[in-house]
Amino acid sequence: MGIIEKMRLDGKKGFVTGGARGIGKSTATAFAEAGADVAIVDVDYEEAKKTAAKLAEETGRKVIAVRTDCTDKEQVDTMVALVVKELGGLDFCHNNAGICINAPAEEMTYEQWNKVININLNGIFLTDVAAGKYMLEHGGGSIINTASMSAHIVNVPQPQCAYNASKAGVIQLTKSLAIEWAARGVRVNSISPGYIGTELTLNSPTLIPLIEKWNAMAPLGRMGRPEELQSICVYLAGDTSSFTTGADFVIDGAFTCF
Repeated sequence: MGIIEKMRLDGKKGFVTGGARGIGKSTATAFAEAGADVAIVDVDYEEAKKTAAKLAEETGRKVIAVRTDCTDKEQVDTMVALVVKELGGLDFCHNNAGICINAPAEEMTYEQWNKVININLNGIFLTDVAAGKYMLEHGGGSIINTASMSAHIVNVPQPQCAYNASKAGVIQLTKSLAIEWAARGVRVNSISPGYIGTELTLNSPTLIPLIEKWNAMAPLGRMGRPEELQSICVYLAGDTSSFTTGADFVIDGAFTCF
């Protein structure tokens, strides 16, 4: 069997949080194209249903939509139980839901700070643990967390201290869980994307004025594309990455190299 066949995910089951659009939609597409059955988990249930229906039609895989607020432990636990029931198991997950609020620290409200930390860090913890508990009891699995290049640098010119802090926390949480669970077959890794040109980013009135500045600073002179994150996530979800845990993969076009 060649390496391409070995990297397929035939028979595997997984979920993607924040999977209705953007990066999550792109990785969910890659998982399904590689042969996995996938749950699209998102707080926007209507969009999640559209994404799931499209993927199921295009790939022939079982793709379901599950409405979940990842900051609510009960909802997260219920989601994992439903994914296991509907798909027949859980082999991997991509915990990707997140938000960013651009505000100077001295003007940021405590409510804004808590909202970012709650979704980006607490939500990752809740989904990691809920998925991890199942995997620990059923022979192992792979967890992928979305961190950010913002865990490694301080972005300019936009102020985003809560986002930067939350993503740095995701990397350290990833390493901590990887160590705790390594001997029991559950691998935990993270990806740190650079600026990615999702549909929302490219059409955001707040971000459009910044894109030209970001591109001018970027060694490759452009933003990344969502599909440029697919291969690393398929690798991490599958068995060819069996010796890979506790790692953070920076996919940023060398943005953080200087």
